[in-house]
Amino acid sequence: MLEKLIGLVAGWIIVTISTLGYGGIALLMAIESACIPLPSEIIMPFAGYLVFTGDLTLWGVALAGAVGCVIGSIPAYYLGAYGGRTLIEKYGKWVLISHHDLQFADKVFAKHGEVIIFIGRLLPVVRTFIAFPAGIARMNMPRFVIYTFTGSLIWCAALAYAGMKLGEHWKSLEVYFHEFHYVIAVVGLVFAVWYVRRHFKSVKETT
Repeated sequence: MLEKLIGLVAGWIIVTISTLGYGGIALLMAIESACIPLPSEIIMPFAGYLVFTGDLTLWGVALAGAVGCVIGSIPAYYLGAYGGRTLIEKYGKWVLISHHDLQFADKVFAKHGEVIIFIGRLLPVVRTFIAFPAGIARMNMPRFVIYTFTGSLIWCAALAYAGMKLGEHWKSLEVYFHEFHYVIAVVGLVFAVWYVRRHFKSVKETT
């Protein structure tokens, strides 16, 4: 079931980029950065494959991807900044987010916000959702944009370069990234178990 879903998403990504070119890359990466889990691990390597075929350029697709990331991150940031904190304070317990988590996020972003945004943009899954907590913490917007763009540019260029180098072996790349998503799913499950245990332990200690 998961493999079929990934296949459908991959097919839609390929058609979008093939049809819209740089604009399609920017659109897809904007969706991925707006807290919607659309896999950049398929988007950018296929864009790299089109670099191999001569339809696009490496720096063109990298820049298009990075610009898309910034565009998608801005509404996610403002959603966190204007309403995110109120929603989490009121309903956070239902999604396992406590006041302690909010305070911790504030402290971390205040001290290491720039580094977190930059590194977060280089990590699968994390990069999709990092803009929302940045908005809740009210990170400086110009710096948020700069570090989002910089980290995203490196990520997009690296994945596109991989796709370009594999070239005619694109099918093997596609299979590899299918397997990669299974690894992410397992890691995500382990993290979820740890987080739930940590949340209830935190709640218990504060009551």
